[in-house]
Amino acid sequence: MMNPISQSADLVTALLMGLAGSGHCLMMCGGIASAMGINTKPHHVWLYNLGRVSSYMIIGALVGGAIGFFAPEGGYTTVILRWLAVIFLLLLGLYFTGWFAGLVYLEKAASPVWRKVQPFAAKLRNKPGVFATFFAGTLWGWLPCGMVYSALSWAALSGSASGGALTMAAFGLGTLPAMVAAGHFSQFLHNFLRAQGVRTAMGVLLIIYALWSLLTLLKPFFQ
Repeated sequence: MMNPISQSADLVTALLMGLAGSGHCLMMCGGIASAMGINTKPHHVWLYNLGRVSSYMIIGALVGGAIGFFAPEGGYTTVILRWLAVIFLLLLGLYFTGWFAGLVYLEKAASPVWRKVQPFAAKLRNKPGVFATFFAGTLWGWLPCGMVYSALSWAALSGSASGGALTMAAFGLGTLPAMVAAGHFSQFLHNFLRAQGVRTAMGVLLIIYALWSLLTLLKPFFQ
């Protein structure tokens, strides 16, 4: 469904989304990573985040695989998905800046499912052992998050389970530095990345990139 150049560009986009959303990650689940860094062995922070990124990859594989199965090489599939991905990227930028919180409605829609999963994640987080920590991370990776949903719209573009997993791995890699560091120097990092000025700057960059991508999509109509 995709050529190698487009796929590479989409992987870079997913990585940048993860990096730009560091402050949002810390607001959503950085407190958990911080608690793990303080209350448990330092390597548990890595295990927790490995589990979290693994869950992103699983979701990405499901989304990419579903697109590949139900709409393989469809005439307008790629175009529609790319428009959807750009719109999500724009919404994410607006979400970070605080100018429009439309993605909050998606998070709320997924909240009922999360309320059933969260107790199991909390129990695992409080248990000792590497496996409990890893699986706690995999469950917390399903936390309703507009940023993850935006990344999934790019994973869908791959049109395959492996491509979707790879895209979400790139996204997870982008979130990793902040989340791992949160377990070791949480206070400084929280104050910096959660500052509205930083979030607004990251949001504006994503909006600019989304608008540039939008112009690229519109270009054929003016030729």
